[in-house]
Amino acid sequence: MSASPRRWWRRRGLRFRVTLVVTVVALVPLFVLAALAGKLLGPLLVDSVDGELARVRDGASAAVAQGREPEPVPGIAVRVLDTAGTPVDGGAPPRIAGDDVRDLLAGLPARSPAEGVVPAWRWLGSVVTAPDGAQRLVAVGAPLVGARATVQDGSRWLLVVAVLGALVATVATAVAVRAVLRPVSRMQDSVRRLPPGHRLPVPAADDELRALATGFNALLARQEEAADRLRRFTGDAAHELRSPVASIRVQAEVAVANPDPALADETLRDVLDEAERLTALLDNLLALARSDAGELPSAQPVELVTLVRDVVARGARDRPRVRVSAVAGQAWASATHAEVELVLDNLLRNARAHAEEEIVVSVLASRSFARVVVDDDGPGIPVEHRARVFDRFYRLADDRARTSGGTGLGLAMVAELLRRRGGRATVGESPDGGARFEVSWRRHPG
Repeated sequence: MSASPRRWWRRRGLRFRVTLVVTVVALVPLFVLAALAGKLLGPLLVDSVDGELARVRDGASAAVAQGREPEPVPGIAVRVLDTAGTPVDGGAPPRIAGDDVRDLLAGLPARSPAEGVVPAWRWLGSVVTAPDGAQRLVAVGAPLVGARATVQDGSRWLLVVAVLGALVATVATAVAVRAVLRPVSRMQDSVRRLPPGHRLPVPAADDELRALATGFNALLARQEEAADRLRRFTGDAAHELRSPVASIRVQAEVAVANPDPALADETLRDVLDEAERLTALLDNLLALARSDAGELPSAQPVELVTLVRDVVARGARDRPRVRVSAVAGQAWASATHAEVELVLDNLLRNARAHAEEEIVVSVLASRSFARVVVDDDGPGIPVEHRARVFDRFYRLADDRARTSGGTGLGLAMVAELLRRRGGRATVGESPDGGARFEVSWRRHPG
């Protein structure tokens, strides 16, 4: 099928395509059956004539063998001939050729051709011994009147019946498809008129329509959830971006209004801090957007113990102290180096912002997972807030970003990166009464 017919076919409706397929499927066998029946009609007529002739021939042969005259049969010629084909019954010579006589003597049927208005004849014969010992050929025949016309008319009518059968199948299929698709049309109308927040009614029958309605309702739920999440994210992002931009603007206006070098230097430092905060916020937003878009590189083996020591050493400070406790000699996570480093940086940044004296980072390994536990001795996280600390832009206090430099997105990125790799992030209470963050990745099989 070329591109144009294929495109035409795909543009047709389901009802039209089903009806057309059923019509073709019904029409082709019917036409084949009609053609075969037309070809078999002639032999069936001849077989019917042969059956009648055989019955008459057997009766006439029995009479000749007993020395009696065969009884006449209306519409059928009964002749008694010698073996040369010459009549011995006193009648006129029959229209049987010499070759046909030999076929009759051999027990085979013979057929004399039509001449003008005289139709063709069908002959059957048998050799019988008369009481005087003479061999006689008993031949019975009947004219095949209208046989050809009967075959032609029968074939024609069979084709007409095939066409009518295909039309009936087409109409029946169209009605059936319309009835079957009527619930789908009603469901389509319901979808058009469906108010926001509502769902399609689920049919009681456990069939394809029920599965379609259930799947569509699940799709609506996911769509509304995504739309709500997008609205919240957009509103929170706009709010978070407005704060540093407004601060930079205010600081700049103050510097312009008061051209004091000392004040200008302090203002520039504040502007730089806000710009860095704004840059971090934008970077985090871009990272979350890439994660939401499904951009996930292939997982690789990442050795956690070495990477944790490197991240801790890179951000080493006098206070709070950071101590690494590697229970396992090596722990291999299934992720990427950049993802694990980003998770560790955010956890340590969060712990440093709230710890008082010490942070303990523990690396653990089990048969299925590789884990990192970060404990601090800070104020901890109240139980009622622990379920939401991994939400985007969620903070325990409105001024937390300003006091700790956070954007409210670090822990959200941690949870999202772990979720995409089949891991998870949890928060609880550390042995020192502070916060305990535990993250786990699937262990790399290598």
